[in-house]
Amino acid sequence: MATEPVGVTVAEVELVAPGMALRRPGLVTIVWRFCRKKPLGAAGGLLMLLIVVAAIFAGVLATHDPIATNATSTLARPSSQFWLGTDHLGRDIYSRILHGARVSLIIGLGSTLLGSVLGGIIGLLSGYLGGKTDLISQRVMDIFQGLPLLVLALVMAAALGPSVPNVIIAISIPIIPRAARVIRSSVLTIREMQYVEAARGLGVSHLRIAFRHILPNTMGPFIVLCTAQLGSAILVEAALSFLGLGVPEPYPSWGRMLSVSAAEYAQKAPHLVLFPGFAISLAVFGSNLLGDALRDTLDPRLRGA
Repeated sequence: MATEPVGVTVAEVELVAPGMALRRPGLVTIVWRFCRKKPLGAAGGLLMLLIVVAAIFAGVLATHDPIATNATSTLARPSSQFWLGTDHLGRDIYSRILHGARVSLIIGLGSTLLGSVLGGIIGLLSGYLGGKTDLISQRVMDIFQGLPLLVLALVMAAALGPSVPNVIIAISIPIIPRAARVIRSSVLTIREMQYVEAARGLGVSHLRIAFRHILPNTMGPFIVLCTAQLGSAILVEAALSFLGLGVPEPYPSWGRMLSVSAAEYAQKAPHLVLFPGFAISLAVFGSNLLGDALRDTLDPRLRGA
């Protein structure tokens, strides 16, 4: 019986000398390739890195106490003493923006991770088990996803009260259905792979298959999801603080800085509005750029884009 040659070209085969192991690229090489192929994503990552450094070293970089008032320097213009001016209570805006980065990152990262992990577990079990479990869980997710993220976060924040843990919970709940949908779509494809079928044939338990063989292969979409949702979480936190449902005084928050100054002092002291708004825009812009670049890099369907 005639046989047809296998269509494999020499370029598709990597020749390795006997006894030599394949060298995987190091972290520096991976970062360099990412910066070269995705310069906008690298710029977004640099912005986020600067915000993280500013938040970590806010106590060192700040020039004044962020909550200390000074009646003799209210509404001061930017100067050598107050780099970004002061607010209506004489508090240094530069120092408050630095410490406000801590609040925004803690709430943004906390709510994103909490919502993504809970939604990922729901999506993993829903996609792998299927049947009634999938049907019921997805209908519940449809109910939550039917409400806009900000509206649902407003309802939860009003019910729980203004505090850092409550704001994290309020913002994480709208993220759960989005994470569940993303992970479920990946699981539906992965569960049909041959190695999953082989694991079932060997008698491996469903729980071990789901968390040992399927879950690690969803890390790419999970990382992209977390990066994309971080900007939305920071923006929602600022909106909640602007409406008085976020972090309470005297803790500095970018959204609360806008709520205090936007209506009453916007024309008299525009620096009260410009600098906190610019900080929010940079954080959201940087996270969105980084998220888009990671999506294009980690998604096999978009790697050539």
